[in-house]
Amino acid sequence: MQNYYVDLHIHIGRTNSGKPVKITGAKTLTIENILEEATDVKGMDMIGVIDCHVPEVILELEKLIEKGEVFPYQEGGLRFKNVTLLLGSEIEIYDENCHGPIHTLAFLPTIEKMKDFSNWLSTKMKNITLSSQRIYADGRELQSKVKELSGIFIPAHVFTPYKSLYGRGVKHSLTEVFDEKLIDGIELGLSSNTDMADQIQELHNYTFVSNSDAHSLPKIAREYQIIQMEEPTFEEFRKALKNEEGRKIVANYGLDPLLGKYHKTTCEKCYHLIEDVRQEVCPSCGHKKIVKGVFDRLQELKNTEEKGPNRPPYIHQVPLEFIPGLGPKTLRKLRDHFRTEMSILHEVPEEALREVVSDQIVDAIMNARGGTLTLQAGGGGKYGKVDSSK
Repeated sequence: MQNYYVDLHIHIGRTNSGKPVKITGAKTLTIENILEEATDVKGMDMIGVIDCHVPEVILELEKLIEKGEVFPYQEGGLRFKNVTLLLGSEIEIYDENCHGPIHTLAFLPTIEKMKDFSNWLSTKMKNITLSSQRIYADGRELQSKVKELSGIFIPAHVFTPYKSLYGRGVKHSLTEVFDEKLIDGIELGLSSNTDMADQIQELHNYTFVSNSDAHSLPKIAREYQIIQMEEPTFEEFRKALKNEEGRKIVANYGLDPLLGKYHKTTCEKCYHLIEDVRQEVCPSCGHKKIVKGVFDRLQELKNTEEKGPNRPPYIHQVPLEFIPGLGPKTLRKLRDHFRTEMSILHEVPEEALREVVSDQIVDAIMNARGGTLTLQAGGGGKYGKVDSSK
């Protein structure tokens, strides 16, 4: 068994021909750039790219396989250099009972299965060439199709105020929308962690995953997990989600929820934090759009004080881009010496860091490792930040 760094929610911004896939994604987020960034810069061992249903993306991957740059594992997944690509798709559902919109993740083991899924999706949505499109089918029909194709089904960023299971979807239980037996895991999202999610009793049945939802190359691996597997393949990942045969998630690494864009209830215009969530008008600027934070939404939903069984630790991670004073030049210098961000964040000794960058930067990195940085809460679509004055 080995430990592998895994981030399962990465978007494609453009195809190689320049056609948009994720409209809000960076143009540099091509499939080849993602693979290079994940292995050479971030140091990931497995990634999930969740726009692989797009026909042109499938063709690009097939060309990489033909050229011998990518090869398929027998147990599912595609290998490129030191990283495995899981073929994923993010799909939006809107239940006929007015549940939604809700985003979901589906992962398929092979190119052939993803082709079949793409063909099916093209009969259920208006534009198969774009990411996160609404499917004209309910949640259970989508789950059944994913399982028919030997896939993995995971509700995405389940607490965010927009387009999520608990943020804008179900009122009481996920069974209002999904077959609970056909869910393989739960993605937490940037503004929550394990302890927060475990306040909902029905989630104790599922393994939690923490992923970046990257819309640009630098955002890859801002959240991830370490997974114990024999090798980084689709079937090994499936076993890890079920805690089978010694495969398991060893630890989740995610932003401290305070750094998330939707942690606290906040005015969408001036970003004033709202203490009384019943307020409909911002007391600071008078704006009428108040975005309820994940923390406050969970106060409404929570129904237990118990923890889920055998939870791995959730380690609050401050990505290097959040470190005050650590700009692009300094980051390049660190990468030149220590290769990947995973090495810098987890493995490089403090003394070695001090030989390369200033004591101030090293102190911040070490405080980030130890969870002792002072943070200011985010909300209303604006990230929290590290308080550089302390």
